[in-house]
Order: sequence, then structure tokens, then C-alpha cells
Amino acid sequence: MENTEKKIIYSAVQPSGNLTIGNYAGAIRNWVAMQEEYECFYAIANMHAITVRQDPAELRRRTLEMAALYLACGIDPQKCALYVQSQVPQHAELMWVLNCSTYVGEMQRMTQFKDKSQKHADNINMGLMDYPVLMAADILLYQAHCVPVGVDQKQHVEIARDIAIRFNNRYGETFRVPEPVILKTGAKIMSLQEPTKKMSKSDENVNASIFLCDDRDTVIRKFKRAVTDSDNEVRMAEDKAGISNLISIYSSFTGKSVQDTEREFSGKGYGEFKLAVGEAVADKLAPVQAEQKRLLADKKYLGEVLASGAERAFKAARRTLSKVYRKVGFYQGE
Repeated sequence: MENTEKKIIYSAVQPSGNLTIGNYAGAIRNWVAMQEEYECFYAIANMHAITVRQDPAELRRRTLEMAALYLACGIDPQKCALYVQSQVPQHAELMWVLNCSTYVGEMQRMTQFKDKSQKHADNINMGLMDYPVLMAADILLYQAHCVPVGVDQKQHVEIARDIAIRFNNRYGETFRVPEPVILKTGAKIMSLQEPTKKMSKSDENVNASIFLCDDRDTVIRKFKRAVTDSDNEVRMAEDKAGISNLISIYSSFTGKSVQDTEREFSGKGYGEFKLAVGEAVADKLAPVQAEQKRLLADKKYLGEVLASGAERAFKAARRTLSKVYRKVGFYQGE
């Protein structure tokens, strides 16, 4: 008999800073597509966010803004569990158990711990070091088959796999060992000011990134200021990083191929092309922004969606945690 059970996907993003069009093209758009094929758990990772200092009111505001943004982009709460990480206490509870199967040396070698320790030298807290164990708990709680990540996050899935295998070897089969999925669809979107570097929501140069909250005038102005080269030919090439990045963005937001884009702007200057890219992106963002604004005006509905998602996540997480507690010998009553 054919097994029609859907595979489980887990993914989460911190509610810190504004998301860019790179986050949209590389992650959110894929999440929307995945909810049709997989059983999806999508978390707003506010517990991860506090490894660096946060303003409490800002964190609450951004959490709701992110929930509204996901819904506006097409995440369907009927098809997946959209929830806030801190509303499912099993994340923290499982993390403690997994801490006892994780070694300090492993955490000290994590690239993100080294990077964040340098950036936040005045706040090297245990959360920074323990971040990958919480991420492992996030993933393993839901017995995820796959975790869609960028290349820079692959190391975290690998440590989650190591922890799961070690726990299974010690206590018997408990966790599904997850696979990282490096998403191939969608062009990698680079900085508008340093096109050899990935577009980042934390870039100090405000003209380097297009944020999903940017209004039409801001989007077009930033594209007009985008770094290109001294040539004036709209053509994808290794020695034309800036214009190649703009072609990738235009292609990603219009659905046109690179070849069609090159033909469309053959003989036209960079100024005309930059304006067209800006308008294409602004046209895509406008309905998302309008829907996000509408949703944020209905806090009651947003609260209901997140409560429903948390309840669904809670039930799945409780099953795993109960199994873990039984395996390690924690008394849970008769």
C-alpha cells in the first residue's frame, strides 16, 4: 500500500530587523510553495532573537509584523502551523535535555558563535553559545524530515543531526535525523552597493538592501543608486557583478528568463533598466504591503491564527517530548 503521509518541514526566522527581497525570494516564497506538498511548521523564532539585546516592545511589535507578513505573502494557516516559538514551551524543555548530550567544544567551534561573539563582545552570553542546541530542539521536536536553509545555516542542521544520532545511540530510536535542504530555486540576491556580497537585513548601508516594507519611491530610488559598471550593456557576465545582480532580481520578480531580459533591454542604457527593475519589485511588494497593513489592523485575527498554530505545534511537540522524557527516565506520573 502506498504511503501518502506528508513529509514534515520545519523552518523559522527571527523577528529581528526588516526582511529583504532576498529573504522573500530565497525563503518565504519557497515556504508558500512547500505548504502544498509538506506538513509544515513555521515558527517566528523570538527565543533565538534575545541572544542579542532586544527592546521588549519592539520585539513584540516585530513578532506580529512578521506573522502578518507571512500571511500576506501567502502562508495559509489552514495548511501549516504558523506560531511563535515562545508559545510552545517544549522548545526550551527539550533544549535542556539535549544540552546534556552536547559538548562544549562543539558549540565553541560553531561559526555563528565566533561571529556573534566578535560583533557583540560586550554581551557574550550562554544563549549565543547554546543557540545551535535550541535550533536542534526546534527541528527534532517535530520529527522533521527536511529543514530548508541557506548555505550559511547548514552547519546548524548538521549539529542537530549529530545530537539526534548521539541521543538515538544512547537511548534508542527517538528522533528522526533531519536532512538540510539547500533551496536551489530563486536567484541569490546580492547587495545593491557591494554586489559580491549577499543582501542582508543588517547591512549598515541603507541603500544596499531592499526591504519588504520599503515604499515605492524608496525602492526605485535605491535601484537607481545601485552599483553597476562603466559599460552600458545589460548582460549577465562574471565581470559585471552589479548588473548581473540586477538581471537576477528582474528575472526573479517578473518570471522572465535571463535571456529574455537581455533581449528586452538590448541597446537600452542602465538608467532605463534600473528603473524597470525598481518598478517590477515595487509592483510585487505593493499588494503584500497592503495586505500586511490590513492584517495588522486586525490584532484579534492575528492572535487567533498564532494561537491555533501554537496549539497544533504544541500537540506535535508534546508527543516527542513525552517520548524523550520516558527514554531518559524522567518520572511523568502513573
